[in-house]
Amino acid sequence: MDQFDKVLAKWEPTALSLFRFITGLLLFQYGVAKIFKFPVLPYFANIPPLITTAGALELVLGALLMIGLFTRITAFILSGEMAFAYFIGHMFKDPAKPVFLPLLNGGTAAILFCFACLYLSTAGGGPISVDAMRKK
Repeated sequence: MDQFDKVLAKWEPTALSLFRFITGLLLFQYGVAKIFKFPVLPYFANIPPLITTAGALELVLGALLMIGLFTRITAFILSGEMAFAYFIGHMFKDPAKPVFLPLLNGGTAAILFCFACLYLSTAGGGPISVDAMRKK
């Protein structure tokens, strides 16, 4: 097993950069859908100002995450936004009857994004990022 770990360990920095890029890309697509209404999704037809603000954050910060610029602070802000999105938009959608289980309230993606971004805020952007290029 040690040999297997050694083989995979050399790819860990590259995998971190890929993980950062894909996380940013997925958040970016939510921002595009909320701000530019593309693609047309029925649940983003008439969105309130709070969700428009979330879309702007996802659009701009998702793009920064994709290129790896200011990764730690960007990911930290996005992690907080996703936690906020889970509690406000999913768990307490109906304040009289909160639903905690993500499988029932549709908050699975928000939780995954929250913890993915929390990890990126501690791990950084990896070697393939603007942050890494700025350090050189």
